[in-house]
Amino acid sequence: MSLRILLMRFGIAAAGGALVAFAATSPALGAGAEDPRESKQIVNGEVVARTGLVLRSAPTRGGSVIRVAHYGEIVKIYCRAEGQSVDGNRQWYLLVDGTWAWGSARFIAPFKAPRWCDA
Repeated sequence: MSLRILLMRFGIAAAGGALVAFAATSPALGAGAEDPRESKQIVNGEVVARTGLVLRSAPTRGGSVIRVAHYGEIVKIYCRAEGQSVDGNRQWYLLVDGTWAWGSARFIAPFKAPRWCDA
């Protein structure tokens, strides 16, 4: 099998995994429900990781990579939850910047405290 075919299959598998991750982290919208990304409870925060911050499908370092947020980028925080500790900080933020992704609170400076995800 050629390298091109292998890379194409890998890309298809990665895209499928990203869709599954998106579905797993996206709240379902019922009839007449407000899009949570438009919530007035959204809090802005700034990425303070000098080398950028890897955003993931789950609040762990083992979650699939969704994208990388660059240093100084302003992100929209939907809520916070506890997850895997990163440099002693167990809080992770669920971000709603076009995709649903988790970022370690260790590397995001919120402009005010976000609400808890289960609240």
